Amino acid sequence: MKAQVFRGVNQLSYEEIPMPEIAPDEVLVQVKVVGLCQSDIKKIRYPLYEPPRVFGHETAGTIAAIGSEVKGWQVGDRVIVLHHIPCMHCAYCLNDNFSMCDVYKNITTTAGFAPSGGGFAEYVKVPGHIVRNGGLMTIPEDVTFEQASFVEPTNCCLKAVKKAQVQPGQTVLITGAGPIGLMFIMLVKHFGARAIATDLIPSRINKALEVGADAAFDARDPDLAARVHAMTDGIGADTSLLAVPSEKAFFQALDCTRKGGKILFFAEFPDEVEIPINPNILYRREIDLMGSYSSSFRVQRLAAEIVFNRRIDVDALVSDRYPLKDLAIAVEQAVAPTPETYKILIYP
Repeated sequence: MKAQVFRGVNQLSYEEIPMPEIAPDEVLVQVKVVGLCQSDIKKIRYPLYEPPRVFGHETAGTIAAIGSEVKGWQVGDRVIVLHHIPCMHCAYCLNDNFSMCDVYKNITTTAGFAPSGGGFAEYVKVPGHIVRNGGLMTIPEDVTFEQASFVEPTNCCLKAVKKAQVQPGQTVLITGAGPIGLMFIMLVKHFGARAIATDLIPSRINKALEVGADAAFDARDPDLAARVHAMTDGIGADTSLLAVPSEKAFFQALDCTRKGGKILFFAEFPDEVEIPINPNILYRREIDLMGSYSSSFRVQRLAAEIVFNRRIDVDALVSDRYPLKDLAIAVEQAVAPTPETYKILIYP
């Protein structure tokens, strides 16, 4: 089968590799579409993992083969593939910190080599642990593979919204109106809150308004904090969601967030970045700083329901579609986006 094999930093090789062989408790899925995620791009462009590997994890496809011990699934079933499932009984899982679970981190889907997601291939193997514990979800007939591929990123964003305890009537500042920021806008609106977005690209500012933001501003606007305060009776946003890894965006959020509010780090910053802050700012203003990484099994079914029932318009997020052989071109576009670049989908 064909796959895009990571052979080193910024080295993707479109090549023929062996079809994964499945054990009695495993499932083989033919990949129909896989989303290109910022975490995939980071793994391709930085020396974080030893090659060779096949990345890609926002996967939707059709079951091509099932092991003899697998129950409840048939060849031809249309499915979402969840690349991580927690153990459900370690200390992290018992505290709902599923993404910290060792099983969650270390057991994943694969197309070959060291298991690393495997979605950037024609077929991906789903381990028994994931098959047995909810890692395959049926795609309804009226939902496209493209739409279904958004369930995983929706889960990640939904987890953050839930962690920040966004409530109806609140105001949420979202820094960055790329595909993740736009999804945050949709989810914030879905839960009855107001959304204020910022970005540097005029077309993304307009796009934020198109998908439901109550206001959208240029992140370079020197009056940004004043504008946010003017929209919130002078107190500021209840919550700020950092959807871009920007030190400036953090300090803007600090200026825009009300006393007693929350700032949530969603985008991953480069490891060398350090943000100096006077702790008395957090103490005196009672600001909560928090992070949200990856997905949560707790909200998986809700994420699927939101996508499947079109509570948010994921189709509006798609800007580009590439065949698998052009993955390297897609990565370059994502790294240096055009004004109209949002979510990029890949087709094996």
